Order: sequence, then C-alpha cells, then structure tokens
Amino acid sequence: MMNMLPSDTLVLPEPFIRLLSLLIRHPSVVGAEHSFFRVLQRELEERGAHVTWYEGLLVAQGNEPKSLMLSAHIDRHGLICTGPNEFQYAAFVAGARSDLLGNSVGEQLMKKVVGRFQNTRVYAYEPWSGAYRGQGKISNSSICEFRNNLIFELEGLDHLVAGTPVAFTDQLQVTDRALVGQLDNVLTAAVLVYLFELGFQGTLFFTAQEEAGKSWRYLLEWFRRFGGSTNQLVVVDTSPFPAFDIASEHHLVLRNKDANASFNPVLTDRLEALCRQKGFRTLYKDIYVEELNRRNAEKGEDLQSLGSTEMGRIISASQGLVVGTTLQIPTSGYHTMEESAPLASVKAFIETLAALAGLS
Repeated sequence: MMNMLPSDTLVLPEPFIRLLSLLIRHPSVVGAEHSFFRVLQRELEERGAHVTWYEGLLVAQGNEPKSLMLSAHIDRHGLICTGPNEFQYAAFVAGARSDLLGNSVGEQLMKKVVGRFQNTRVYAYEPWSGAYRGQGKISNSSICEFRNNLIFELEGLDHLVAGTPVAFTDQLQVTDRALVGQLDNVLTAAVLVYLFELGFQGTLFFTAQEEAGKSWRYLLEWFRRFGGSTNQLVVVDTSPFPAFDIASEHHLVLRNKDANASFNPVLTDRLEALCRQKGFRTLYKDIYVEELNRRNAEKGEDLQSLGSTEMGRIISASQGLVVGTTLQIPTSGYHTMEESAPLASVKAFIETLAALAGLS
C-alpha cells in the first residue's frame, strides 16, 4: 500500500488558485511566448514588481533584488503551423530538431508523443498580442517517413498560415487530491508571481523555450551582463513520476545533480533543512533514478537518464559564474493535458519558497 501524504494538508490559498486558473488559460506555446510575457508583466506589476523584458526572458524585481533569485520556464507544449493544414510539435521546431540539421528527434520520443493528443481541442493565436485566430481539434498525427518528423492534422484550422502557434485548450481542474491540467510549467510560474503578493522582494526570472533546450542561454546572458560574484539561483519546475500514487509519496523533489552538472550542496542542504523543519518529506530525484537503474540493470531492462535541467545546463555553461539548485513539485501524467500535482505538494512548495525568502 502506498504511503500517501496526509489529507489535512490539502488546502491551497484561494488567491493562488484564481491566479493559476487565469494563467493556464493564456497560451504560451514553445517559441511563441511573447503574449504570455505580456500577461505575466501585468500580473507582476499589479503586485508591485519592477519588470524588464529581454530576449527570451522576463525579469521581475523587488526592493532587494539580490536577496533571493528564483527561475521558472513559462513555455508549454503545443503545435506550430508549418504549411497548408500541416502542423508540427512546436518544441521540435523551436529546437531545430530535424534531419536537415543532423539533429533528428528520436524515434522513441516521436512514438511517445504521436498518440498523446488525439482529439484534443486546440486554438490558434497571434504570438505577439495573443489575439484569437480560431479553434479546432487534432484529427490525426503521424510520423512522416520522408522527413522523419511528427506531423499533426487539425480540423477547423485549415485557414492558418505557416508560423502560427496553436495551443492546447485547457483550464485548471481542482479535485480533492490534486491540481490537474497542462501544468508544466505554468504551475510553478504562478507560484513565483504569487510570492510577490506575499511580499517577495528578490528577483524572479521567467524563461522561454525551455522545452526546446534554449532557456538557459537567455538566463546566462542576463547573469553575464548584470550578475555579481556570487549568483545563487533556485530553478523551480515540475518533476515527472509514473503514477499519481508514486508522486504523492513525497511533498517535494530535490536534486544533487542532473546529467549536466552537480548542484550547489550548501543551497540544496538549506532547502532540505527548511523542508525537514516544516515536516515536508523530500526525495532526491538523482538518487531515485540511480536506484531505479540499479534494479533495471539487474533485470536487463533499459536505464533512465538523470535528466537535463535548466539548472544543470547553466551551471555547466557558466563555468562558475552561476551556481544553485532546484526545487520541484512531483507530478504524474507529465506533458499531457492531465498532468496532476498533489495539493499537499503544491502547498509545501509555496510554504518552502516563502520560508526561503523570509516571508511570513
């Protein structure tokens, strides 16, 4: 029997739920995030933040910008029109992942995505303003053998021109156990905005194109221009698990490292200490994966990657300029319209970040 989190923790602040419900309805397809940045700017400025735009990055600062730095990516999966009634997975296009460049998408990944969104309702929008361009649904998806790429066919959107982003139609569902929707990564981005409502005075980063593997570049450019001698950063995100019961065994997910780099142990230990002080149970994802791989190796089964995170990428590329760690919310149904985050984990996430920032 799974060791589930106690039900008495399942209460979330109503202002946060309203904010998340609002943000999840605004599109932010990989590579077409400008309109979502505009929404974020409004919500942040209403809460007293000073907001600055850069290429692929929105920065929100309070009166003590160096007191704490937190980062969340804001792009979500969707489609992009690439020709007459032809649509491709936006993350593959934004990441320039095609055989023409010798960096093709893996067959296993394409097969995993190809049936994930069948009959899903979608809508098109103008990427800068967010203006509505029509709605429809996914009627078919297949792997094109000539281009070795994933192609989607839509009903009701054959009038779109190439370059138009298409988002999955979504709205937040709140059950007695979980938040449900396309949560990665609007969930943690909403928490960061909500921190300003609680009195946060540090610096928040909101990055574009993380799902295409590009967000760390935009973030590193900022640190190269404005960062000091010690840049302690906490990158927040969701963390996938194979089932909801497994995701519910722990409140929060930490890491010692990912596939790219080791994280800052002092900051990681500080987060773990805060969680322990508040009675929140944590899991180290790298240790979890290594133990899983040990068992899989004994069975002759495939091994899992440690994963590639924004934090690991920027640590590796910055050559010591930026260090930090990550804090993640465990979820199931990763990268689907039914990604589920335990309410207890979301509550623990808000309270831990608030404690880290010195907020009551």
